[in-house]
Amino acid sequence: MNTKTEITNLPILSGEGGLSLYLAQIKKFPMLDAEEEYMLAKNWKDRGNLKSAHKLVTSHLRLVAKIAMGYRGYGLPVSELISEGNIGLMQAVKKFDPDKGFRLATYAMWWIKAGIQEYVLRSWSLVKMGTTAAQKKLFFNLKKIKKQIAPSQEGDLKKEQVNEISKRLGVKSDEVISMNRRMMGQEKSLNDPIKSDEKGEWQDWLVDDNLDQELYISQKQELDEKKSLLQDAIKILNDRERKIIQERKLSEEPKTLDELSKKYKISRERIRQIETKAFEKLQKAMLNSSNSKNLLAAK
Repeated sequence: MNTKTEITNLPILSGEGGLSLYLAQIKKFPMLDAEEEYMLAKNWKDRGNLKSAHKLVTSHLRLVAKIAMGYRGYGLPVSELISEGNIGLMQAVKKFDPDKGFRLATYAMWWIKAGIQEYVLRSWSLVKMGTTAAQKKLFFNLKKIKKQIAPSQEGDLKKEQVNEISKRLGVKSDEVISMNRRMMGQEKSLNDPIKSDEKGEWQDWLVDDNLDQELYISQKQELDEKKSLLQDAIKILNDRERKIIQERKLSEEPKTLDELSKKYKISRERIRQIETKAFEKLQKAMLNSSNSKNLLAAK
């Protein structure tokens, strides 16, 4: 997927003046439940259906806006931050594998942040950025640590505060002082009004897509259980079935039918048949095992 050309008809964000209109537009796209998201992702991954990919992207535009707002303190146009985040989102949809057991929002968050952060690093003219990982870490974490150790501190940091930040992030003290001075005055708040003549605040337009702690733990337990069931179920496959499933479904870089056809010296259609049969075996075994565990738990 060419992320910039193939997914079209997205809401257009034309400068800061059109931001409130853009936020209103993206709120109209419905959120997806887990089952619908999975089916759309499979339809895109297996069949290249662009309508499914488009729906996956539009349903997560609010997540991009929410993340982009967190980078407003760097003095860059929010419209540009959102645009870069949207490109990261489209990259995430391109690479997302629904069979890994994670929701798209969890996976896409890292791509969105990476796209925005790279744009900030390229564009923030007030700071002569270094290229080391430690300097980047300082750039993106200084404000957060300041709020932790000196929430009401204005102006230059105290010596002990500088030393604490320097120690935490593994950078020199003078780098902390320099970065802090250049970033002072750039803070903005999500409580700022969208327009001077409006009562609405930026945060009113955003949806918190983060899971609460109980739901996060519940989903993690469910994922761990699925992994355990898979490890047990895969033992029922013969050697060739197991290898094909691992290379097609469980690998970080899945092999194509053509690659496996050459490797095992059988047709692509035969590879597909073996994969389908093996997958059905796994599903049946995992379902039976899960039902057995539920019966035991109910006793």
